[in-house]
This record gives sequence, C-alpha cells and structure tokens, in this order.
Amino acid sequence: MTPKWDGIERRKSLRTNAEAMVKTFSVAADAATPTELLIHELLVHKIELEMQNEELRRAHMIIEEARDRYVDLYEFAPVSYITLNRDGVIDGINLTGAALLGVARAKLINRRFSTFVASADKDRWYRLFMSMMEHGKSEQQKFSLQMMRADGSAFYGHFDCLRKETLNAPPMLRVALTDLTQ
Repeated sequence: MTPKWDGIERRKSLRTNAEAMVKTFSVAADAATPTELLIHELLVHKIELEMQNEELRRAHMIIEEARDRYVDLYEFAPVSYITLNRDGVIDGINLTGAALLGVARAKLINRRFSTFVASADKDRWYRLFMSMMEHGKSEQQKFSLQMMRADGSAFYGHFDCLRKETLNAPPMLRVALTDLTQ
C-alpha cells in the first residue's frame, strides 16, 4: 500500500523521482541553452504526469474492487434491503428482497410497497409508515407485519426501519425485512 502524503509532499516526491529518471538526458544547467532547459522541464513534467496517472489507475482499481465487494454483500445478504421514498414506493431493493416478495426486481422498482402488506395489517403499516416519515427523528423502528408474496402466500415479516435524510432530497425509509415464518 502506498503511504499517505499530503499534496505538496507527494508532488515533491514525484518531482524528485521524475528528475532522477531523466538525469541521463540532462545537460548541466550552466551549459544548457534555454531550449534545452525547457525540454528538460517538459520531460520531467511528462514523467510526473505518467506517474500520477499510474497512481490514479491503481486507486481506481482499488475503488472498483471495494464497490464490487459492497454490491456482492448488499445483493446476496441474508436479509432483504428495501429503500422506500416518502410516498411508500420502492426506490431500491436487493436480490434477496425481490426473491422474498416473489417478483423480479425490475418490476418492483416504482411499485407501492403496501401491495405486499396483508390486508389485516395495512392500516397498521400506513400508521407506522406515516409516523416514521412525518416525524423528523432518525430513530430505528422495529415491528412485525403479515406480508403477502406475489403468488398469494403469506409470511410474517420482521421490519427494522430507519428514516434517512440527505441534503436536497426528501427523506427515505431504509428497511431491513426478514421472513419470520422460517
């Protein structure tokens, strides 16, 4: 792993390394013409840019690997993760959630979550949902409801919900849903 340096320290290090690489092409500063000095400076700068570019490529690969690990953990988690907008519409759901509800993920996005709540618990769901969305608290709420899969089979779901707010965006509800019937 490369050491963490501040920007000025890093530029000095790159400059030193680049100058060392072009030393064989260098002319003594007192004997060089202005053109030769300029060519030397451009060559050093070119090498610095190439070194920075290589560091950026390595950092980009590390970020991509971390993103891939996150996606794998999210998508294949043993818990359903669902993001609901303030209207109770599904904005995001992992593969586990789609499998639990029995619908392809593409068909779940922009669909009302309440369609999967059993009719006996719909009023309770609406009260809980409205309470979480209206109150500015970002406190975790836990409860259980009877749910319905797309094929009509019922299951009891344990909800672990957290209202999330970001700048310049309406609040969202993050839901971790677990099937209690198993």
